Amino acid sequence: MAKFVLAGKADCPLYAQAERLADTLQRTLPNFKVHKIPVLPSEWERWLELTCNKNGWKHEESPLIWRELVEQGGKGMILGGYNDFVDHCQVYYGVTSKIPDDEMETIVAENLETQLSLIAEEQHRLSLIHPCNVWITGALCLTSQILIPFLLSDEAFPDAQTVALHLLHLSGDEEDMQTLKLDTEDLALGLLYRVTVHTDLEQAFHEAHVVILLDDFNADSENESDEARKQRVKNLSERYREYGRLIDGRADKEVKVMVSGMSFVNMRCSLLVESAPSINSHQFVAIASQLVNEVRAVLADKLCVMPSDVKDVIVWGNISGRFVIDLRWAKVFNYPGAIRVPPSFSQPVLRVLYDRKWLETEFKPLVHQQRQILLSNTGRGAAISATNGILQVLKAWHGAYGPDEFFSVGITCTDFYSLPHDIIISAPVTCTEGKWSLLKGVTVEGKMLEELDLCANELQQVWHNTHTQNDLLLTKYC
Repeated sequence: MAKFVLAGKADCPLYAQAERLADTLQRTLPNFKVHKIPVLPSEWERWLELTCNKNGWKHEESPLIWRELVEQGGKGMILGGYNDFVDHCQVYYGVTSKIPDDEMETIVAENLETQLSLIAEEQHRLSLIHPCNVWITGALCLTSQILIPFLLSDEAFPDAQTVALHLLHLSGDEEDMQTLKLDTEDLALGLLYRVTVHTDLEQAFHEAHVVILLDDFNADSENESDEARKQRVKNLSERYREYGRLIDGRADKEVKVMVSGMSFVNMRCSLLVESAPSINSHQFVAIASQLVNEVRAVLADKLCVMPSDVKDVIVWGNISGRFVIDLRWAKVFNYPGAIRVPPSFSQPVLRVLYDRKWLETEFKPLVHQQRQILLSNTGRGAAISATNGILQVLKAWHGAYGPDEFFSVGITCTDFYSLPHDIIISAPVTCTEGKWSLLKGVTVEGKMLEELDLCANELQQVWHNTHTQNDLLLTKYC
């Protein structure tokens, strides 16, 4: 079977004549097939250059005609222009064609009108699509790669028609970014509208509806010098200030912003809030799920249950530094006590955990140790746990949880037990109609309030050091 491809400017008379000749042959010869590619005059030169470069051809005029030796889109053999096509048809098929000028003008006009109409229809179709623009920074990290398939689901974005995924990794390797783009597209998930990749801030956060920041502070090695460490902290601070300014100027005013990671989580979130004054501060949250899960894992080991059996643990304070563990609301399922209870039955953790000395002396050091074990064994943070925390916050923002379900997340401190205003502090919150609020009925007093004051003081110190460039003190609080 002979399959020919005719490409040319939509207003080109020679393209119209080649088209007419090909139509004649296709009507009279059962094995002659033709595929036409009319191109707008303004786009022709760029299209021709890309096509010739891709196939290793040389051609400078309209039309361009080639014969496909396999199915359409496969390897082809170039014939050349109009005259080459006429000669080929005359030699192989004994057919030639000459169109009257008036008929040729009609075909040219129809080609151009049809192409303009198709473009207008496509533009109209695209104008009806309003994707949810999701930006991920630090896109080459493991958390991002685990997170992406879950983001492209109705569960994460129940009200979105489609999701446009924008992946940003500053100074990222272009080849790695393109590979990530292709891997994401190969998922073939129905909610995905498009994927774009970026290694600079030129387009960052344009019309963003959701921003997930995964850039973290990770020392190159344990032997990293103090000077190198100071510079990395300074660079991280400057980067997040610039992120905040760009979010303020480019993102949707209802944008939802999440900061995740292992180090300086509260500080990074605070820098964003300060640098984006036109965005409501309650639209920024710091993810505390990794810390909460570390607490649950230590408790589960002590109580001889699975971590999933420990619920409603509260963490106050600095997610990456000094924090307070609040077990007053925590409960445990499937506790192996003297009496076996149904799986749906829970008991307060403080009722079954009799070892108060362990709680006061060993508990928190074991939580710190839990994180250090992970870092030393893998050299990275808890990517799966971070992914779960991000998804949990997204679902809460979109109304997936009831008013009685609460989470520990870092939010702007306003009227929290006389604590300093405008710092980001982890606290138990509920989410109703997309708004975060402190868990009703929870009180902090006595020793716990004193510990929380120390957490707030540490956060203020970090904040002060960030603004005075006191890097030596700042590095204490990673």
